[in-house]
Amino acid sequence: MPDHSFASSQSVTPELRQWILDQSGAGIATPALIEAMRNAGWADSVAVRAVEEVLRAHLDGAVQPQGLPPAVSVPEPDIADAPLFVDVGDRQVEVLMSMAHPRMVLFGNLLSPEECQAIIDAAQPRMARSLTVQTTTGGEEVNADRTSDGMFFQRGETPVVQRLEERIARLVRWPIQNGEGLQVLHYRPGAEYKPHYDYFDPDQPGTSTIVRRGGQRVATLVIYLNNPLKGGGTTFPDVPLEVAPRQGNAVFFSYERPHPSTRTLHGGASVIEGEKWIATKWLREREFK
Repeated sequence: MPDHSFASSQSVTPELRQWILDQSGAGIATPALIEAMRNAGWADSVAVRAVEEVLRAHLDGAVQPQGLPPAVSVPEPDIADAPLFVDVGDRQVEVLMSMAHPRMVLFGNLLSPEECQAIIDAAQPRMARSLTVQTTTGGEEVNADRTSDGMFFQRGETPVVQRLEERIARLVRWPIQNGEGLQVLHYRPGAEYKPHYDYFDPDQPGTSTIVRRGGQRVATLVIYLNNPLKGGGTTFPDVPLEVAPRQGNAVFFSYERPHPSTRTLHGGASVIEGEKWIATKWLREREFK
């Protein structure tokens, strides 16, 4: 690593940028890079920001010559100073884990058990076989990869939904109007959702129709509404990582371009025992109408 004297001013020097790229290219994971900087005297906030900015800039420079779309602005929680909690006005949300690439944050205590149950109770009478977006036409279809039941709330449809949406907007610093309606999903034993991306494939003919309503999806928040007995985690095969589905917690991830380089391939692992209820909030570039 660059000499400790570089850390005294806490500025990101060319030498530090090159060191981060060299270590990442050698297969060193992002948490290990940040820990090495911390041990060398860098503040947590500077270390996290430096690693994230350097790796993202490198990725952006690498993919654009290949004709891929440039990066766009995405929601970003205010956690540069590595807080244990984020104040969202009516609640202290816990920060349990953070990753730079993919950009992912695991939050705790986003919802109370009572709020989780209220969302389940409101959704249950309207559940039907889950559909997925049909990107060849811009419509919807039953997909064998997604064996759950689901429904959508309108934005602000119930007091608890509105409260959750306001909480999410403060948490990830993204306008409420840029969010799709909250989707609730129910997985019984054996049900799963195989790995997929949440952004709309720009090469599919139906995507131009889909994005007219608010642009591309740029982030996802998966919120766990109950505790399955076994299985049902959210998997990220490219990391690899599996997030346990604990009631009230939520995993947030953003994707600055509609491309696998974001490493946001994810799925819902099969429920082994019990049942799983989740709520999903997708965020768009612009106002979703």
